[in-house]
Amino acid sequence: MNHNETANGVMDRSYWNEPEAAQRRVMYKAAGFGDQDIRQRLHIGIANAFSEASPGTAHLRQVVQHVKEGVWSNGGMPLEFGIPSTCANLSNGAESIKYDLAMRDVVADSIELVSTIQKFDALVILASCDNIIAGAYLAAARIDIPTIIVPGGSMSTGRCNGSRVVAADMDVAVLSKDMEKVRQLEELVCPSVGACPSMGTANTMQILGEAMNLVLPGAGSVPAVDSAIYRKARQAGFHIVDMAKEGRRPSSLITKKVLENAIMVDMAIAGSTNAVLHILSIARELNLDLDMDDFDRFSQEISCICGVMPSGPYTISDYYEQGATPFLMKVLSEKLHLDEPALAGGTWREVLEKVDVSALSPEGVIRPLDHPFYHKPGLKILKGNLSTGGAIVRPTGVPDSMMTFTGPARVFDHERLAYEALEQGKIRQGDVIVVRYEGCKGAPGMKELMLITDALVARGYTEKVALITDARFSGFNHGAIIGHVSPEAYEGGLIALVEEGDIIQIDIPKGLLSLKVADEIIEKRRKGWKQPAPKVAKGALRTYALNCLPAHEGGAMQRW
Repeated sequence: MNHNETANGVMDRSYWNEPEAAQRRVMYKAAGFGDQDIRQRLHIGIANAFSEASPGTAHLRQVVQHVKEGVWSNGGMPLEFGIPSTCANLSNGAESIKYDLAMRDVVADSIELVSTIQKFDALVILASCDNIIAGAYLAAARIDIPTIIVPGGSMSTGRCNGSRVVAADMDVAVLSKDMEKVRQLEELVCPSVGACPSMGTANTMQILGEAMNLVLPGAGSVPAVDSAIYRKARQAGFHIVDMAKEGRRPSSLITKKVLENAIMVDMAIAGSTNAVLHILSIARELNLDLDMDDFDRFSQEISCICGVMPSGPYTISDYYEQGATPFLMKVLSEKLHLDEPALAGGTWREVLEKVDVSALSPEGVIRPLDHPFYHKPGLKILKGNLSTGGAIVRPTGVPDSMMTFTGPARVFDHERLAYEALEQGKIRQGDVIVVRYEGCKGAPGMKELMLITDALVARGYTEKVALITDARFSGFNHGAIIGHVSPEAYEGGLIALVEEGDIIQIDIPKGLLSLKVADEIIEKRRKGWKQPAPKVAKGALRTYALNCLPAHEGGAMQRW
């Protein structure tokens, strides 16, 4: 414990009046803060992922002002600083997409470094998209000072010729080479700031942040253009000062049972498969015993009760209008651990007692447990000789005809090679495409496949062809696509030994993924396998590859 910290890690306020704090006082005065503020107010770090380069963050410059007002009004002193942010959509189908997951660690590291040097009493982090908000959660768990995350909310829904359209429609239009449709969609598909309005990784993580006690109840899916986002931001700024006074840290708010609640919510909303990576990494930061088997256990208990795209016709705006995450958690309440602490104070039982679910209907975007949207979980773990560590699929995006599937392997060591084979007519009905060496270490960075998966949709192959990979997928993707195969090819996982024409068996209901090749043949192949040279020999991705855990442990740089 540092000499200027109390037992619970909160700064001792008397320190700021001591002579030895003069240098720190001078620095804050030079930055424009007054003596009374420096000496008497709690110092609240405000990490802002604002960037003009993404609709998910372009409005955070306005949102942060309301956070600061909330902090000032409750006796705190807000100190804003910037954190890196990107928009993964800008690299869809390109090699640069493999930097995306590593951004999670960069964001967490940047928040950790600034907050530790500055000795903040507490943190508010504004973030929105994909691995940026996941990095904010990782930082909160690691730094373990009172923290609230303020999400950027969801984008308005686009409309084209009377139909709803989202960003994923653009990807399919481009691959179908319908340039008239592309030109139409460019003007209409993304009509506002905010995270893309389907159940992609961004909205999944904004929603799960509520269940994980990092986002205030009801704040995870507010439309970015709704003034409620400003009120929630001000509430977060006010509340963080109280949390700092009380010393309420993530380690006291994020228990294993709280993370289990988040897993159950993820199953119910059919969240992005990337959520598994993020929840596991947060658990590791907090030394909580959580693994892939926990996800598998809850997949057998919780069916999908939410119909947001790509698992249904609705958008996040519809989800918000029905009551959003508090509403969904109230519907799930008989399954949840209700006596766990809640970010807003009290327990989850007390929070959910106040939620009205009288609008619950078998026809709504959120449906009753006994009338689920699908009699399937929102996520399923597959194991077998091909994935002893586990692989992941979103069953609600898989056609019923593809829930069990057996076919010959078509093997590719790079996503683009698989895409080119499909474009050249070399992929046939009944094939199982295998894309490997695209995992955490192999890519490196665990590439998010968009080129081949969107092409399968554009070519009408979603009920004809399956795909397995050690890479991952966007939350927009759907079809018989199985990712996160672990151990990955670069680490010598069995996926590295698959040969053209080998038979692969997929049984999603039973959670099985198997290579139907005799053990003696596999052993012979293993003796002849050599680990390939790294695809990247320097820079951020090389650092990531040297320090990251495997996908079934979260894939973060936590190799300690």
